[in-house]
Amino acid sequence: MTTKATTTATTDTATATANTPRRSPFLQIAMALQTLTLFLQAVSAGLLLTSPFGATLHSAGARVMYGASMLCVLAAVLAWKPGGGPARPIWHASGLLVLASAQVVLGIAHVPSVHVPLGVLMFGLSALALTRR
Repeated sequence: MTTKATTTATTDTATATANTPRRSPFLQIAMALQTLTLFLQAVSAGLLLTSPFGATLHSAGARVMYGASMLCVLAAVLAWKPGGGPARPIWHASGLLVLASAQVVLGIAHVPSVHVPLGVLMFGLSALALTRR
């Protein structure tokens, strides 16, 4: 009797694992790139305060980070529609793109009181999305 129950439980676990959608490798790479660029923006923000080339590095990094955010949206759409994956990553990637747009505007307007905490929030959300299954 216990053998049958164990076999059924093992089969149910294997079926649940097989039915769990796997994240697209392209989406994983895009999310890792976005998280890395957000981290590098924090590093370049520190350089902005201490070095003469920090402003140039932070400005160039902002463009790369924004491009990585757009790449995440594209990767999420491709993982969803042709790939048959869930639509939730599209919402996450789109939300981060909206936050990145606000971040760019706040940076250009020199509003560090909102720009810095928003950057920290974005890094945390991106890292969370990267590690979430």
